[in-house]
Amino acid sequence: MKSLALCAAVLLLGACSDPPRTDPAPQGTERGAVLSQEPMPATSTGAAVTKIRYRSTSGVDGGGAEVTGTVFTPAGPAPSGGWPIVTVGHGTTGVDDECAPSKYPDLLGSISLVTPLLERRFVVVVSDLQGLGSDDPHPYLEPNAAAYDLIDAVRAARFVVPDTSTKWAALGVSQGGQASWAAAERAADYGDGLDFVGSANLSPAADISGVAATDGDVNLSIPQQIFLPSLIAGLQVLHPELNPDDYMHGNLAANKAILLACTGPDADRKLSVALKLKKEDSRPSSTEAKDRMATWLRDLALPKTKAAGPMLVVVGEHDPVIFPQWTRAAVQRACALGDVVEWESRADEGHGDSRAIPGAVAWIVDRVAGAPAPNSCGQL
Repeated sequence: MKSLALCAAVLLLGACSDPPRTDPAPQGTERGAVLSQEPMPATSTGAAVTKIRYRSTSGVDGGGAEVTGTVFTPAGPAPSGGWPIVTVGHGTTGVDDECAPSKYPDLLGSISLVTPLLERRFVVVVSDLQGLGSDDPHPYLEPNAAAYDLIDAVRAARFVVPDTSTKWAALGVSQGGQASWAAAERAADYGDGLDFVGSANLSPAADISGVAATDGDVNLSIPQQIFLPSLIAGLQVLHPELNPDDYMHGNLAANKAILLACTGPDADRKLSVALKLKKEDSRPSSTEAKDRMATWLRDLALPKTKAAGPMLVVVGEHDPVIFPQWTRAAVQRACALGDVVEWESRADEGHGDSRAIPGAVAWIVDRVAGAPAPNSCGQL
């Protein structure tokens, strides 16, 4: 079990970039405007693939941002009323420009989310997210940026594929699960002109403030230690005053470049580093440092407001990265805001388990069809 947890964790991680631009934020029809598009080889399902660059809004300074991504269009004619769209939030791939999923045929693993959606006849768009595939730094786990990126990706997909409807849903896992949840919360205001039907969020990083526990020592699991360098890099985009030496020591600090490498190619090296980590390698240097981290992470936590439509939230009961009790508490707060949430806690599963994908896709199919959404809020 320890090896499986470590292998899952090494799929969580990249390097800082240049300061953000100060372009004006897009307004109205400028949101999601496609700046470039390039056809790519078709998938094994026969779907057309288009790499895009589109406009969105920075979650860091509120200015403009350019974001890259990939649009998938099923083979054959569009259904009556047009193709519904699913915008996909990818799991952690890294924080460097080279970690953009659109640069890899398998989207650094996210093709497993795309294929079943294509089989159910959705147009699918996968945003790389701000700072991955562009010159801006990647504000890892900043929820507004993620929400803007996923919603504007829907607009961009509608430009690339004119035979689409205004109906859209979101599906995300891990980092992308936070993105899809955040998109649900911003769909009413930022998603004007579109018809949001629901968001399926698998192992979402909705609230990870528990990483900086305020009641005693911080004792991270090894999988949490592995993703800590990415978390620190993302927080530095928002808080330039952050000193990484306050949070990473010993083998963790010495090997952070390996842990920040893009998901996939360096998995063996990351696992080797993980096996050498000690608890003290990730303990904050002071109570003040721990409290700062806790405050920063609470600022990122969801929910922030009532979602614009129903949500599915799925966790694995043995998730060693985002503890299920953290997500359950976030769902309880969402329920208190009036959200409709179907909660699913899956035994014998860990973080971002692919076995949850078929059920999430079926849930989205039902929402697009107009079926009433199940609600677990009275049972939590």
